[in-house]
Amino acid sequence: MVPTMTLAAHPQPGYQEFAIEDISTGVHASGFGQVGDGRTFSFHIERGQLVIEVYRPRLSNPVPCEEDVVAIATRKLTDIDLTDERSLSATVRDAVAEAHPVPRLLR
Repeated sequence: MVPTMTLAAHPQPGYQEFAIEDISTGVHASGFGQVGDGRTFSFHIERGQLVIEVYRPRLSNPVPCEEDVVAIATRKLTDIDLTDERSLSATVRDAVAEAHPVPRLLR
């Protein structure tokens, strides 16, 4: 007899959780994902830091522009194991939650 598989219902219909959609590890680590509230984010290595940019919801273009950035966070590379996907993912998740809003004048 083959067991039947069913999908568990999500507790809140339409609610999305934080998700990293693509991740590359190593010295050129980068990736992108969704925050869960309609915003998206990306991360990359720049000048010895991990840079995380959070974008406004409902982007009109597939590639975000500088004016689409609503929050930024950075982390020192010495605090991250860039070869470990779990370590990098956790760092990105925490940084997105703590990202500082970009002042309107700079947007």
